[in-house]
Amino acid sequence: MTLRTVLTTALATTGLVAAVGAGYALGHADDAEGPPAETPPIRLANADLTPAESCEDLLASFVERGVEQVGPYGWDQGGMTVFDDVGAAGAERSVGVPLSAGVSTSRSTSNESGTNVQEAGVDEPDVVKVAGPLLVRLQDSTLRLYDVSGDAPAELASLPLSGRSRASAQPAELLLVDERVVVLQGSDDGRETVVTTVDLTDPTSPEVVDTTTIRGVLDAARLHGDVVRLVLRAGLPELDFRHPGDELGAGGAERFNEQLVRETELADWLPTIDGEPVVGCEDVAIPTDDDATLGSTVVVAVDPASPNERTVTAVATEATTSYFSADRFYLAAGPSWGAIRDCWGPCPLPWNDDPDGTTGLYAFALDGAETTYVASGEVEGSVADRWSMDVVDGSLRVALGPTSETGNFNSVVTLREEGSELLEEGRVDKLGVDEEIKSVRWFDDLAIVVTFRQVDPLYAVDLSDPADPRLLGELKIPGFSEYLHPLGERRLIGVGQDASLSGELRGAQAALFDVTDLTDPRQLDVVRYAKHTQAGAATDPRQFTWLPERRTVLTVVADGWTGRTGWVSVLRLDGGRMTNEMVEVEYGSDVAQVRLVPLASGKVVLVTGEDVAFFDVP
Repeated sequence: MTLRTVLTTALATTGLVAAVGAGYALGHADDAEGPPAETPPIRLANADLTPAESCEDLLASFVERGVEQVGPYGWDQGGMTVFDDVGAAGAERSVGVPLSAGVSTSRSTSNESGTNVQEAGVDEPDVVKVAGPLLVRLQDSTLRLYDVSGDAPAELASLPLSGRSRASAQPAELLLVDERVVVLQGSDDGRETVVTTVDLTDPTSPEVVDTTTIRGVLDAARLHGDVVRLVLRAGLPELDFRHPGDELGAGGAERFNEQLVRETELADWLPTIDGEPVVGCEDVAIPTDDDATLGSTVVVAVDPASPNERTVTAVATEATTSYFSADRFYLAAGPSWGAIRDCWGPCPLPWNDDPDGTTGLYAFALDGAETTYVASGEVEGSVADRWSMDVVDGSLRVALGPTSETGNFNSVVTLREEGSELLEEGRVDKLGVDEEIKSVRWFDDLAIVVTFRQVDPLYAVDLSDPADPRLLGELKIPGFSEYLHPLGERRLIGVGQDASLSGELRGAQAALFDVTDLTDPRQLDVVRYAKHTQAGAATDPRQFTWLPERRTVLTVVADGWTGRTGWVSVLRLDGGRMTNEMVEVEYGSDVAQVRLVPLASGKVVLVTGEDVAFFDVP
């Protein structure tokens, strides 16, 4: 059997993800007296979203809201003030019981493509993917294929790709779907997304079969079965606004700018392909809430086997966060404060100036080749990122930060779909008073929430009854965990920052936690790295690899302040303790490209900026 036959067979038989659907299309009403089935309308379950009756109607909705949000200096983006008092975290502890089978931390997030993902069964893009003996990686603008079945990785082919430069605002990433690769690249100006489909039928001779450029910023991409879904936004139109000056005063500049908004076209408000909106007007839902964020969020779905066939749906608001589960897609549109989460030292807590202070939530069901808008609602507070959202058995769980409409604390809220609405079912408040959420990890009946300002409270929240979530226990220690990973039913590891009792950050750390008794979570051991180091998994969980058979964690640590050296920290777990060995692997900006990819053979591939090699786990 030739190598080509081996690799092709592996690609055809290796299931990367459990199949969920073969497309992403809008649902249609079953009313017999409605429009014919071949031209289905958007199925909208309540009045929070309304279908655009025409392209004129859709454009008018954008223009009307746009005129309200333009001023003498252009788009009015609002302001932000900060809440900067320091207080002690506090919440009453519920009397609980030790961890039982109903409250488990063993929910899997592994993926056969080699990427550490948020949701089992939902693959995410990365710079490297593996299927059987084939490894595919992006190196700058070149796609490289390797056979990893031998004693050392052997390069089979390389394919230069057009569409971006190394300095692009959006790093190139890929998804591997059967015998095809979908490469996602950002343009140099950051306003376009280039989607390149490559055929790997012969891995020694990869072939580009389609290149599509979408004028729009890629916010997220996911793989469900053999369907790639892209979440894009167009941003606000780039118009030639005037500012107050010698010729125009403030009033004149504002009137001039309002007229520019009135003269816009739909292509200014929606992502486009070759200058035409990527979505039909009839497939865009318009929020009825006047406070909905101005903009558009578009989901494009494509089967790489037919890259020119796309199904598209859109909402006429700009979402700040998108979250995918295996059968649901959620958009969160509202206050966002993720941009300040990477500050060093005690971070100021945000209070958004938006008078509404709420986040709109839109739920879509994924079922086969259809997606159906099923419910919407809103919550007071801010959703920091996708890790702050999760769904289990129809219960949406959201970790919320403070806004102008909340207290000075964080919350966990559960919502249920009731008819066409997302209704609040239960909540726990006062998680980290005067603190910010640093990380969240969800399990079937449990949430672990880490907040920080001076010390690191780790909260265990019982979600076994969504209508009555309970704070079971908390642990206060210096520093904080920015990424949490389950290590079985009784252990968690947190990767983040060490800190003094006054809140001064000192360097990266890895902490091992025992959650056998959720009323009394304990820190079993901690590994502290050198001063000013940073843990890669804190901002990119794909730089974290768990090898359960070896009870070993591989995670990237970098000296971000001097020298920019990158190491692989090899953490071995034994009897509630960790031993650490540091292996120097990379330097400079290429540290962000380091990946450790486990293979079915038990080997681990180390991918650096320039090399692909087997990593000898010490």
